[in-house]
Amino acid sequence: MEKRTALVVGATGFTGALLVKQLCESEEYGAIYVIARREMTYKHPKLDVRIRDFDELEEKDVEIADDLFCCLGTTMKKAKSKENFEKVDLIYPLQIASLAKKRGIQHVLVISAVGSNKKSPFFYSRVKGEMEQQLIDLKLPKLSIFRPSLLTGDRGEFRLGERLSEGAFQLLNPLLIGPFKRMKAIEGKQLAFAMYHYAVHGKKNAVNIYKSIDILNAKVLEVQEGKIIPREELFNWDKKKDIFKRNDKIDD
Repeated sequence: MEKRTALVVGATGFTGALLVKQLCESEEYGAIYVIARREMTYKHPKLDVRIRDFDELEEKDVEIADDLFCCLGTTMKKAKSKENFEKVDLIYPLQIASLAKKRGIQHVLVISAVGSNKKSPFFYSRVKGEMEQQLIDLKLPKLSIFRPSLLTGDRGEFRLGERLSEGAFQLLNPLLIGPFKRMKAIEGKQLAFAMYHYAVHGKKNAVNIYKSIDILNAKVLEVQEGKIIPREELFNWDKKKDIFKRNDKIDD
């Protein structure tokens, strides 16, 4: 069976770096191409990093692959202006997705955020919502949007605000049930795994929205009454109903 190929942008960021490692160590992917503005410290025989200026990307810079993973994202602190924030979180993802469509890439997977809404009064949520809508308007062959809540994990840098938020969410996570499940904090490595998982085993719809509960439910193995469930059985959705119950209405 021919192995899949992946193209990753945003690979030097927190989630992107974790995703690249996940893809390189997987059996399903034989080659992982990265477009980045700087070199990666992580090395692997499957990994091919191309250094490019995102302001000057051309169609030929986008390697033909099965899946494009877009992990681009910044903060207002790093961006220093709304214009720069929009460039990283809106303009770049749209440009790259458009080039990917021209190159025949069949599946684009992108990280957005919980609460994204193009009509939101909050700038961050509004930009994320606008990105989602414009990606949908591109009519890509297949689009998967991931809406995680707060991401936790070692970012290699100290961010006081995020550390405080992580501590608060660790205390609140067990209490977030019903309609509040979507606010549960998620480890960066879990989001990375979910992107890989749904690229290989995801829904067949043209547009797919994966919320926090979907991200948390992406697991290689489930244990039922002490018995390990094989992955191929786990991914059979009819059988999966017996493994754990889900109420989609509550998750919305």
